[in-house]
Amino acid sequence: MKPSPPRLWAPVLVLLSSAPLAQDSPGSPGSPGSGGPERSLVVTPASLEMQVGDVARLAAKVVDGAGRELDEEVFFFSRARRSVTVDSEGNVTALGPGEFRIVARTARKDELERLSASVPVSVAFPPIASVEFLDPMLELLAGTTVRPRVRVLDALGAERPEADLRLVGEPSDVIAVDDFGQVAARGEGEFVLVAHVKDVRATVRGRVRANPVQSIELGAPATHVRTGDVVPFEARALGAEGEALEGVPVHFSFEARPDDDLGNGATGQIEQDGRFVATRPGLYTVVAASGGASARVTIRAEPRNVERKVTLVGHGEVLDVHTSDLWVWEGADGRDYAVTGTWGANGDAIFWNVTDPSQMKRVATITVDARTVNDVKVSADGKLCVISREGASSRRNGIVLIDVTDPRQPEIVSTFDDELTGGVHNLFIYEDHVFALSAGRRYDIIDVSDVKNPKRVGSYELDTPGHSIHDVWVVDGIAYSSNWSDGVHMVDVGNGVAGGSPSNPVPIGRYAYPSGWNHAAFPYRSAATGKSYVVAGDEAFPYGLFTSEKPTYPRGWLHFIDFTDVDAPKEVARYQVPEAGTHNLWIEGDVLYAAYYNGGLRVVDISGDLMGDLYEQGREIGWFLPTHHEGVVPNAPMTWGPQPHKGVVFFSDWNSGLWAVKVEPPATE
Repeated sequence: MKPSPPRLWAPVLVLLSSAPLAQDSPGSPGSPGSGGPERSLVVTPASLEMQVGDVARLAAKVVDGAGRELDEEVFFFSRARRSVTVDSEGNVTALGPGEFRIVARTARKDELERLSASVPVSVAFPPIASVEFLDPMLELLAGTTVRPRVRVLDALGAERPEADLRLVGEPSDVIAVDDFGQVAARGEGEFVLVAHVKDVRATVRGRVRANPVQSIELGAPATHVRTGDVVPFEARALGAEGEALEGVPVHFSFEARPDDDLGNGATGQIEQDGRFVATRPGLYTVVAASGGASARVTIRAEPRNVERKVTLVGHGEVLDVHTSDLWVWEGADGRDYAVTGTWGANGDAIFWNVTDPSQMKRVATITVDARTVNDVKVSADGKLCVISREGASSRRNGIVLIDVTDPRQPEIVSTFDDELTGGVHNLFIYEDHVFALSAGRRYDIIDVSDVKNPKRVGSYELDTPGHSIHDVWVVDGIAYSSNWSDGVHMVDVGNGVAGGSPSNPVPIGRYAYPSGWNHAAFPYRSAATGKSYVVAGDEAFPYGLFTSEKPTYPRGWLHFIDFTDVDAPKEVARYQVPEAGTHNLWIEGDVLYAAYYNGGLRVVDISGDLMGDLYEQGREIGWFLPTHHEGVVPNAPMTWGPQPHKGVVFFSDWNSGLWAVKVEPPATE
């Protein structure tokens, strides 16, 4: 869980180095870096135009000012491995349509002497093969508007929602189609509706009949709510005799009168099942309509008022190297301890006594062969610590198992690197098993019941083109993995819901969102509503990752995915801090603790039903920005991971070490 090393598969390239790299030069030849004009990188061809399934070859060489080829290694990587791949020989394979770039870069260790060039790759979209109505409208009611669902498939069988789909209906006195594909039923009669993408089309015939609705009853469970509360409005369509009409479409909308006049943005959100949420305090009138009948109900939304002070308790300074993840636990001796990793350094895992969070003290350091100890975890009994390794000089990475029965004298018990030599970025301990990522491709499941003789018993890997994985978290026998473009995957590894076990992981659900930035996931079950969510966090560095001197400006947010029905997950809410980006998260009770990189630590109320923009609804309880004038990047928050423990929230910061804060009680208490 961290800023990763160059992800060949990442939707946004993450560059990790001791100094910022120059921007890739478009085309070929590549422009020289700080190494001087006597060297240049030449890539041929300068661009590629391909079809899905095509394979093309790139050639690259470094030449001096006289055009003589120099003996320097050049490697290739793709900025969108899910759609276009490239091997070490420069063979490019087109997996999906779109516009992409292959980057060539010299392998010199000195970052300032590296040369880079990027080759545009255009992969043509396959032709459209079919257009299909998913729910043919055989009958509509006059005065209602619907948006028919249409599926467009290309010649490879892939859905093409971006295709230039057009709908046309006739006769015009029966139906009207707007520019957004919405069909309004104007008057009684038969109609024909055509959906087409250029010459490929589908046709449906139907009828508009008289709307039997004479009146609508509309009710709400409360007339005074708070911003962020989801209010389920219920509408009943009634006929001429006052009878309830089933299956009649009712359209919901609302009018807003916010309390302030400061130029509000969005003031609320309503779903067509009648659920409404207010973003700003004020009066809201919800309208339910069908044909010529309508009903209106007004409610008032008061400020949520959940804000509390977040105060500094203590700081364990790490100012010479970057700090990665943390874990806090109660030791066998009853004292409280923490372990933190280090990033881009010399392989240290630092152990702390945090019994008094205001006086955190380093008590031990374990050093392993690695540049980065990215992830650290401790078993539930507090006796076993497992750390990950990346960048080992021996290229034997894997995991290290440490006896922390006495955290002041930790002892390495064993290591495990079989098929993990490519580097372990993240891991998790669950019931005598370690779930360890293998080179960003899969997670292996390692039995550590005999800590001196760990053994692999299972693994889980996707089969999608260019698949990759960033993290895994296990709760109640279900593994939640974060798989970038492939999204969140839920896998039975011992829960039993699908007959899974550590040696037989069985997938049970998944959800992917368009950005492809899925970096972390944490499950949450609402006691108040009974709904099950997975909160999926982004990670993206659209402006680069700066390891020294200059702050980094990440982006991304937290996606709330309703997994109550694992076969039909739905994204229902988000938490997004403007101009900042998320990293790791933790949920305790109905409170979310989010490490929001440059936005610091964020504490969020996630009680009740969730819908819409939680930040705008005033659900943020508090925040804390960790800064230190002697940090690796001075005065630049880069909050990595949070963990609440015994009433204190501990978190690690990439630039300044281990912190502890307290969320104070409400002022009224």
